[in-house]
Amino acid sequence: MKKVAVVILNWNGRELMERFLPSVVANSPAEYAEVIVADNGSTDDSIQMLQDKFPSVRVLRLAENYGFAEGYNRAIEQIDAEYTVLLNSDVEVTPGWLEAPLKALDADPAIACVQPKILAYHNKGYFEYAGAAGGYIDRYGYPFCRGRVLHHVEEDKGQYDTPTDVLWATGACLFIRTAVFKAEGGLDGRFFAHQEEVEMCWRLRCRGYRLMCIPQSVVYHVGGATLTTENPRKTFLNFRNSLLMVYKNLPEKDLKHVMRARFWLDYIAALKFLLTGHPRNARAVYRARKEFYRLLPVYKPVRQENLRRTIINPVPELMQQSLILSFYLKGLKRFSQLRGK
Repeated sequence: MKKVAVVILNWNGRELMERFLPSVVANSPAEYAEVIVADNGSTDDSIQMLQDKFPSVRVLRLAENYGFAEGYNRAIEQIDAEYTVLLNSDVEVTPGWLEAPLKALDADPAIACVQPKILAYHNKGYFEYAGAAGGYIDRYGYPFCRGRVLHHVEEDKGQYDTPTDVLWATGACLFIRTAVFKAEGGLDGRFFAHQEEVEMCWRLRCRGYRLMCIPQSVVYHVGGATLTTENPRKTFLNFRNSLLMVYKNLPEKDLKHVMRARFWLDYIAALKFLLTGHPRNARAVYRARKEFYRLLPVYKPVRQENLRRTIINPVPELMQQSLILSFYLKGLKRFSQLRGK
């Protein structure tokens, strides 16, 4: 059994894997790391390409496209390594990328998840949107990162090179204890994609685990390789899953206030979509809220179980202010302005 399994979820991604797998294979020492592609029912020739060009890579074939969340759940069911890395197919890794995160996990069994520093593949001096140097959430469920606040991405000048505790680690490159992933329910498969790793990490933090960014490990992420920014499906999933995440994990004393605020904030976002010429995205926000309320009966016992198992309240990495107000009214666009470090 290898110490770490690097698992890449693929769906019709031959081109991305041909481009980025070489760095993963070359920089993941075979004596302790196994590179695995979990194929989500691809209909292209991804698997044949892997067999021809990457014979050392193990392929797990899933019956259909289960999405990011359930795809990883089903793949990790078949993993027995001590640690698993969830790695996007559009990530270039660097020499030694596994060493510092594994060292941190080995040093403290309370650490469940670790992420490296994520820089932009196409602009390598800047952080990448999806994860940057570790994630946080404001009181209304809006995620942000060291190095990225809403759409504002910072240049990497070494300002976030200190290892630190975070609230969530990005699914673009997420190191996790395999046993913890399985024991704590993994990713929420109903999310399909978007914010599923944020929800899982928030849940783990509430249950007493630590999550860290170890910026001594660096990877480069393309980002947005499967869905464009102006995509109604992406908008629907982001808004619906954000509401579900908040409902699942927020303490009872805060829930009603936050949900009232989210009503207005979501419809302001929909109005902005409408006024800027994106009516399909505006409708996606409405559909997301409708779907959220349809799912509430299903999630009520899930929320009760999460609250029952919560041992850290309040979560210190959960910002008590509004990210939206801080960004747009106060002009606070850098992480250091929000958190002071």
